[in-house]
Amino acid sequence: MATFDVIIVGGGPAGYVCAIRCSQLGLSTAVVERDKLGGVCVNIGCIPTKALLHSSWVAGIIAHHAKDLGITVGEVKTDYGVAMKRSRRVSEQNSKGVGFLMKKHKVTVLAGTGTLLPGRKVKVDKETHEATKAVVIATGSRVKGIPPIGLDINKTTVISSDEALFLEKAPATLAVIGAGAVGCEFADIFSAFGSKVTLIEALPKILPLEDAESSDVVAKSYKKRGIEVLAGAKVTKANVGKDKVTLTVEAGGETKTIEAEKVLMAAGRAVNTENLGLKEAGVELNDRGFIKVNLETLETSAKGVYAIGDVAGPPMLAHKGSREGVNVAETIAGHKPHPIKYDNVPSVTYCHPEVAGIGLTEEACKEQKLEYQVGRFPFSANGRARASNESEGHVKIIRGKKYGEILGAHIVGGHASEMIHELAVARENEFTVEEVDLAIHAHPTLSEAIAEAALDSMGRVMHI
Repeated sequence: MATFDVIIVGGGPAGYVCAIRCSQLGLSTAVVERDKLGGVCVNIGCIPTKALLHSSWVAGIIAHHAKDLGITVGEVKTDYGVAMKRSRRVSEQNSKGVGFLMKKHKVTVLAGTGTLLPGRKVKVDKETHEATKAVVIATGSRVKGIPPIGLDINKTTVISSDEALFLEKAPATLAVIGAGAVGCEFADIFSAFGSKVTLIEALPKILPLEDAESSDVVAKSYKKRGIEVLAGAKVTKANVGKDKVTLTVEAGGETKTIEAEKVLMAAGRAVNTENLGLKEAGVELNDRGFIKVNLETLETSAKGVYAIGDVAGPPMLAHKGSREGVNVAETIAGHKPHPIKYDNVPSVTYCHPEVAGIGLTEEACKEQKLEYQVGRFPFSANGRARASNESEGHVKIIRGKKYGEILGAHIVGGHASEMIHELAVARENEFTVEEVDLAIHAHPTLSEAIAEAALDSMGRVMHI
């Protein structure tokens, strides 16, 4: 039996970041990982999809805008297999990078499947190890299908994002079920590589967790590019064949039939809590199936056992899990970390145009009956956006009417994923919209749209 101060089960963004911080704080640490370091995000999630999205963006620029930019090209051909192999190289490089970080920080990596035992012990395959201070559960989540209508993932005609990332070629036709971040990103990717894509969402709008105006911009952009968007749609029947899938879909009071070479399931994720020995270790789940934790410390119902990342509850985002990993490490070491503000975790969808948001949507403000003012600034009026041929979308800031606090901020357009962090810093430090305006924004930049949206929320917009 090997003994460590801390044993972390899961080497994804939550687990490996927690391990690094534990090491920095002088704690002997082990990470249990049954597959590749970096978890879903690095290997079959965030990183490879962003590599493919970059390929799709370049393909779109060349195919649709090269002539306007003064560039003459011949026939544009795309090859998903080549783009896929590049995305795998990027992922492998990142996974090896996590391995390097483990060695640098003297974290022991225990390869195998971890199972919790009572008394802060973890069994890894046939060996048992003990943690003197804490065990941290960071086992993440996985994709799920829709079994009641026959849409179990079979990895051939009905696939998940996992299989989509390894296809050698883009399917001629593709139905994507679920239009959250994952569904919208894959619809973007495969459309750029020649697939005829149908995007199906049960809720009234695509990207249902985002501000409605952001969702509308993406839906209109997709329709212009030939992606069929069905929101408020329900798949009632599925006939899964060897070479195609036939879906019966109810949308807008009508029933339609959709045939697709492949169906990509992007309708949610299930947390990895099975076969972990949670019950035996005294770790309880809540009524939604997540591990029950104290939100301040992230300790579970079992003393000295913590949970971070997807298994600890939403938002199920890599950066949220990483921050939880840091906080838990500091808590174990006896520090008092700054509490996580879960209402200030940015969400990003990396489709084109990109979507980023933080805080409340306007719909949530209305539901909570808050008094607010909205400031908007379109990228079509921004000099840098025009120069870069990225004038689609806008910045929207929701300002508290009485005190000027930033209730929420939403960006849809090129580089929204980078721009949102100015507003994340502002909200974390409780800056008002007036204080955002005090910062001089360089010209010409896309970020000037943030300054202008701030001004607009105060009735002082300059350039529209």
